[in-house]
Amino acid sequence: MDMGIKGRKAIVCAASKGLGKGCAMALAREGVDLVINARTKAELEVTAEEIRKATGVKVTAIAVDVTTDAGRNAVLAACPEPDIIINNAGGPPPGDFRDWKRDDWIKAIDANMLTPIEFIKASVDGMMKRGFGRIVNIGDVAGLRPWPHRAPHSVSKAGLIMLTRIHRAWLVAAVTF
Repeated sequence: MDMGIKGRKAIVCAASKGLGKGCAMALAREGVDLVINARTKAELEVTAEEIRKATGVKVTAIAVDVTTDAGRNAVLAACPEPDIIINNAGGPPPGDFRDWKRDDWIKAIDANMLTPIEFIKASVDGMMKRGFGRIVNIGDVAGLRPWPHRAPHSVSKAGLIMLTRIHRAWLVAAVTF
């Protein structure tokens, strides 16, 4: 299927495995050049090479923690004008509500809500100016129907879903989708 995105540029977060890798491969098969990110350099490089060999597109692998300003800046420096952003992050380990510390909550909210917001803020104006943009916030059912044993993950995904719903009408009006 031709999605009409050949030649576009995309950032895919948490792309060394799982959903992120699947999204990166699907975009590459459509002819999209990629900047992929994950924290583990060895796994990320293996994925980047696999995508290059399978599709022939340009793949830049940036092994950083995108929950930090430095990490996000490195990804955005490699792709300063993304046409597509795939915001993706894994969740914290399961546990009991009483055992999670403040830092556990902050890490989940930072990875699953605040980091995607920062990527959106950094790129949406350019997308509007160019008249094209796609922002995909990867979530799961936990953001809609909470999982008690993964409360920090559920709460942070619910926050991102709410932000997406709040701004969807504005973004659709501002960017030709």
